[in-house]
Amino acid sequence: MATVSVFVIDRLIAWGVKRIYGYPGDGINGLIAALHEREDQIEFIQVRHEEQAAFMACAHAKFTGELGVCLGTSGPGAIHLLNGLYDAKNDHTPVLAIAGQSATTAMGSEYLQEVDLHSLFKDVASEYLVTLMSPAQARHAIDRAVRGALSERTVTALIVPKDLQEEKAVEQPPHAMNYAASSTGLAIGRIIPHDADLGRAAEVLNAGSKVAMLIGAGTLGAEEQAIAVADKLQAGCAKALLGKAALPDDLPWVTGTIGLLGTKASSDMMMQCDTLLMVGTNFPYAQFLPKEGQARGVQIDVNGSRLGVRYPTEVNLQGTARDALEALLPLLEQKTDTSWRETIAKSRDKAEDVNATRAAIKGDPVNPEDVFVELNRRLPDNMILTADAGTSTNWSARHLQMRRGMKWSLSGGLATMGSAVPYAIAAKFAFPDRPAIAITGDGAMQMNGLNELITAAHYWKRWSDPRLVVYVANNRDLNQVTWEMRIESGVPKFPESQDLPDFPYAEYARLLGFVGVRVDRAEDLGAAWERVLSADRPAVLEVLVDPNISMLPAHVTREQAVSFGKAMIKGDPDARPTIVQSVKGVLAGLFPTRKAHESESHEAKQKSER
Repeated sequence: MATVSVFVIDRLIAWGVKRIYGYPGDGINGLIAALHEREDQIEFIQVRHEEQAAFMACAHAKFTGELGVCLGTSGPGAIHLLNGLYDAKNDHTPVLAIAGQSATTAMGSEYLQEVDLHSLFKDVASEYLVTLMSPAQARHAIDRAVRGALSERTVTALIVPKDLQEEKAVEQPPHAMNYAASSTGLAIGRIIPHDADLGRAAEVLNAGSKVAMLIGAGTLGAEEQAIAVADKLQAGCAKALLGKAALPDDLPWVTGTIGLLGTKASSDMMMQCDTLLMVGTNFPYAQFLPKEGQARGVQIDVNGSRLGVRYPTEVNLQGTARDALEALLPLLEQKTDTSWRETIAKSRDKAEDVNATRAAIKGDPVNPEDVFVELNRRLPDNMILTADAGTSTNWSARHLQMRRGMKWSLSGGLATMGSAVPYAIAAKFAFPDRPAIAITGDGAMQMNGLNELITAAHYWKRWSDPRLVVYVANNRDLNQVTWEMRIESGVPKFPESQDLPDFPYAEYARLLGFVGVRVDRAEDLGAAWERVLSADRPAVLEVLVDPNISMLPAHVTREQAVSFGKAMIKGDPDARPTIVQSVKGVLAGLFPTRKAHESESHEAKQKSER
């Protein structure tokens, strides 16, 4: 007869789970043995640290829509899962965490590696958290944990004590009191608002003459419906960062990302609109939305608790984005005045000219914006992109143009460092025939990215398309925080906290058998990207970028300018180059000297001459 561990794995297979990310330990020996027994039906991916297992489970769920599963041993293994699980919870992503525990006979005795896992997981897995205490409990607990994670798009957790893993399974609990029966399978339903509420929403939207849309990750999979609604309303559309791939950027009325990492075109649109339609987004920064009273608002979200909490929208519709937009579409009047969209297109063109001009500013040694200008021209159509928390994400958010079929994600709500590399590795397991790029910095690479390259080295030959590219911005500085200290707090850079030791990332990649390319001249960027994107194995592209290129927000406030000035006056060690580069960036914003499309042809000419 099968053990409880084998039953747990078989039940996950019945739910359609194909892969579990984790790290072994004696607290989960029974589960590891069961995975070995079922290795022809389910993969176990050994990572370098349990946090990475949780990141990969989260990324799997984000990119596929399926349940992500991670596994950690008792005590320290379970603790290590926590950060990645909060990443999943904050981004409303279905992940099941399975953790070992001390034997039931030892629980409560301060036994080796015994930790109160209910206290540890009670917040992150608040939807469903249970410790198995009987073999007859396993079926119901697994079914409820999986169904809860999928239906509520959140984290659930299952704790399996060490001794229980080895007991005989009870596949069919008795038909008696104190037992529960359950089944596998879940058909996620459509949520469509009531007709009367859709009518109220249409009334607001039809009355507007300058409609702005803001979409997020909840709109992924509703591309055609969002385009149809925008076309009827002659609306412009900005994207929250997690929704960057929800609409292609080749539409002239799509203004790109919004917020601190957003475009000036998105900011201008929000400042000028008279109506706001928010779909599938929980974008938190009110200062980047219209001022209260400026615009009437409608919001659509699958989670009713998130409606009307970021902007005082007057019609709040609970519904799945695709279905709610389809139901709303026939009620909208076709607007014929194109002047608003023409204004948006001009604003976008100007913003792109500013970006092209700023990217052309000479860096010491390389301007980090230029890295993404060159990448943008070479992105394959089916690329999967992941980004970390840091300045590289700022530049990629502004410069990379999403096309139909591309995928993009990062740690959104938690904004944790160290997620880009494990996200990209998980993407390769889910889509082994597609190339992937992890966009990261030296801080995140030193935190955990370097170790996870070992995981890629272990598994990459399984992928039909071996291209996994890790871009590392090497500026020897925790640059995002350095700039936040200057702009938000008026505090100069503190080298003891901000300076990073240098590390030979490209050389390390070569030690692992990867392609490793190191760039310290802007004129080599194009060729470097082409080399790593055409490699027959994973590759690391290390670029020495200038840490003093300023991350200017779309609109610099008086408070930000004053804080920056204070930081410089107080003795920032990089004051001179920082001021010089900031002045160049401001001038580029006022007097752009490059056209984005002309910049492309100029670079192509340079390439042909080389």
